Amino acid sequence: MRILVLYAHPDPESYVAALLRASLDALARAGHEADLCDLYADGFDPVLTLEERRRYHAVPGNRTGVEAYVERLMRAEGLLLVHPVWNFGHPAILKGFLDRVFLPGVSFRIEEGRVRPNLTHLRWLAAVTTYGAPRWRAMLIGDPPRRVTGRMLRVLAAPRARFDYLAHYDMNRSTPESRAAFLARVTRTLEGL
Repeated sequence: MRILVLYAHPDPESYVAALLRASLDALARAGHEADLCDLYADGFDPVLTLEERRRYHAVPGNRTGVEAYVERLMRAEGLLLVHPVWNFGHPAILKGFLDRVFLPGVSFRIEEGRVRPNLTHLRWLAAVTTYGAPRWRAMLIGDPPRRVTGRMLRVLAAPRARFDYLAHYDMNRSTPESRAAFLARVTRTLEGL
């Protein structure tokens, strides 16, 4: 399976970078082709401009400026997001990617005023992520990143895709053992794909 890996962390020595490396290695061992899209390394501009907003519904002109990313997304059979959770949300660069690339005619279609999924070719959707807070605190406020990934992306874009959400909560009190156990969980899950 060809998997687009959206990576959003600026520090190549972070634990999230280690999760990315483990994810890419596990996917390769499982025989999948990973297309790494490192948003920080690409210098991706997350800001939706006035011109982009005005042509948002003008399919296919709304893809201007993000065509290469759209092509990669449309070629993918799976989508993996690897990122930290900051302030109970996606990093701004990843949120901006979703705003600028998951467009009408790309991730969804509007037919007779109704939204229809358009990434139905995706067979797998997943996130590998970290939270500073414990799970109960994230759940208390509704766990927005899990909801965006599991509901918005899955239901509105790829409703039939298998969904995996792998989160290491409570990173503020993590230990080398908890981080190693989570890396092992990520590896097992992705190798089993």
